[in-house]
Amino acid sequence: MTETHEAAQSGQLSIDHTSVDGIRVVTLRGEIDHTVKDILTEALLPPSAATPLRTVADLSGVTFMDSSGINVLVLAHRATSSAEGWLRIANASEAVLRVLQVVGLDTVIPCHPSVEEALTA
Repeated sequence: MTETHEAAQSGQLSIDHTSVDGIRVVTLRGEIDHTVKDILTEALLPPSAATPLRTVADLSGVTFMDSSGINVLVLAHRATSSAEGWLRIANASEAVLRVLQVVGLDTVIPCHPSVEEALTA
């Protein structure tokens, strides 16, 4: 199953949802900043009653991420961990990975070079 959501302003952020063996893969493209915080939160933590236990955030198309994105990732990590699940990050560009490293988030949320590796880790 694949769903695609576009942010209000074209080119800012697009989100695709797929599922691989029961693991949600959320593929993000564009910029992650305060203007898309709510859309990103909804994508990683859908308003359904059950929190998804296993999610891979594919950041391959993310060209920019500020502290708003970091905050959403922390929120998603805490929610999935509380539900005895996990959140993993895949395909972060050098610039985005550097942001994750500077704030130490790469030591909290596992970062993988590919979606395939994140799925099987």
